[in-house]
Amino acid sequence: MSFIRSHNCGELTAKNKGEEVVLNGWIATRRDLGGLIFIDLRDRYGITQIVFDENNKKLHSLAEKLRSEYVIGVKGVVLHRDRETINPEMNTGEIEVEVTDLIVYSKAKTPPFEIKDQIPTNEEVRLRYRYLDLRRPELQKNLMLRSDVAHSIRKFYHEKSFAEVETPVLMKSTPEGARDYLVPSRVNAGKFFALPQSPQTYKQILMVSGMDRYFQVVKCFRDEDLRADRQPEFTQIDVEMSFINEEVIYSIHEELLSKLWKEHKGVDVSTPFQRMTYQEAIETYGSDKPDLRFELKIRDLSEIVANSGFKIFNSTVEKGGRVLSITIPGQGTLGRGALDRLTEKAKSQTGAGGMIFMKRMDGEVTCSVGKFLDDETMVKMADESGANDGDLVLILAGPTPDVYHQMGGLRLIAGKDFDFIREDETKFLWVTDFPMFEWSKEDLRYYSLHHPFTAPNPDDVALLDEDPAKVNARAYDLVLNGNELGGGSMRIHDPVLQQKVFGILGMNKEEAQEKFGFLLDAFSYGAPPHGGIALGLDRMIMLMAGAQSLRDVIAFPKNQKAQSLMDNSPDVVDEKQLKELHISLRKSALS
Repeated sequence: MSFIRSHNCGELTAKNKGEEVVLNGWIATRRDLGGLIFIDLRDRYGITQIVFDENNKKLHSLAEKLRSEYVIGVKGVVLHRDRETINPEMNTGEIEVEVTDLIVYSKAKTPPFEIKDQIPTNEEVRLRYRYLDLRRPELQKNLMLRSDVAHSIRKFYHEKSFAEVETPVLMKSTPEGARDYLVPSRVNAGKFFALPQSPQTYKQILMVSGMDRYFQVVKCFRDEDLRADRQPEFTQIDVEMSFINEEVIYSIHEELLSKLWKEHKGVDVSTPFQRMTYQEAIETYGSDKPDLRFELKIRDLSEIVANSGFKIFNSTVEKGGRVLSITIPGQGTLGRGALDRLTEKAKSQTGAGGMIFMKRMDGEVTCSVGKFLDDETMVKMADESGANDGDLVLILAGPTPDVYHQMGGLRLIAGKDFDFIREDETKFLWVTDFPMFEWSKEDLRYYSLHHPFTAPNPDDVALLDEDPAKVNARAYDLVLNGNELGGGSMRIHDPVLQQKVFGILGMNKEEAQEKFGFLLDAFSYGAPPHGGIALGLDRMIMLMAGAQSLRDVIAFPKNQKAQSLMDNSPDVVDEKQLKELHISLRKSALS
């Protein structure tokens, strides 16, 4: 038996006074005042206070046995609360329901933690009891935001004539970057599928098929180490279009994102978004995903200090490295202890070997290595750094590109430590003109900075034979407040050019045919120019919700060891299953 609810626990107001209602939910709190027992009844819509009066002895006696997290249904009458007990912070704070009938659907053990927001509970415990963690209003709000945003995304693309097409979850393994999750085939002994890292090749083949506007909200998988903003399985908004250029991609997705932020955050986002080349981002902010909510731009002091007489500066510049600075406004009074702590943080968090600092105070410039520099050089350094009176200048020296990334990290540390970040701002940015390849000193070969299907800049095609390191790609990343929200590119649609790129990546014709022959064959039957983008839905919701981790916006996430503690997966399987899959395990895997 169950009561069919007439209302949820978040919608009753003073307008409902005198109505007979039915509510279902979980007991959040219980307060026994003797003659009256008050219970906060909770569902995902909110909380309603219900009350048991001792005049109904049978009901009151039953209510005395109720405990937190019992699941109950009640019938009752809506009453207006006494003025002094009104809770203005709750939607239902003006009313309470006097219970006339009660049913207990199920009892509950005492939970291992309180079902409340901002609980100081170990995350491993929360993940083990995820079904309890998900009862917390904060997580339920995040999941509802995710649901609403996904609905808006689908509606937007459908209105733009995109077709939602599902691509296979079992596909060919083409490892080129992150590791694949492999799936053994029982009916094809010794062969494996892979779970898709992205639907990249399928969506390009859809363009060859004539399905010129495709999108999908799709699960993707990568078997790699985790952190707060990464999961082994994640959801991305996957898009591909034919007969377009970068400007079309930018325009459509600026419209989408400004619409989402307005509808679901109440925030007006100005368009078009700011654009910046990869080189400008690295040289100005030390990052290809710069946070533009604060200034602290990087300045290059290399020319000024190249012949300064200070050995570290001279040798760094001579070897092709750089000497960089950022200016911290108003922090010239910072003491030695604070500067030492900042130096240690820079060393431990960015990998910098050390930090030099300057101060411009009362018209005088001082430097932590001032005994090796003349006054004129120090003044020029302060001027080039844009330091005004009362400012602090932080300096790093080292090889490129490492020193730029280290300074980018130091910039973020300073932005947080000195409260320069304008938290109320929403700063979208397109980063463009990425290098097409990056050279691996360890493997002595080129890798794609994005992926091997990215088209080169037309003006750089000749450099593919002459100097691949100088080739820029028609690739772009979308950044929000220092977080990479997604990325994409215009694709190669010429099989000859695609084969040339495979060759630069160390893939001969036979290997390319084995891994990507199906794509090259498809291109040979007439491929349109096309391009696309993929946006991380998990990360987008994390940023919209103001959450600290992807795990707070995914219903059933994995921990940092790629494990689900709730259902103990991954787990061992029995020998019979392994035999059917033609698999045997090494002894090291069993220990």
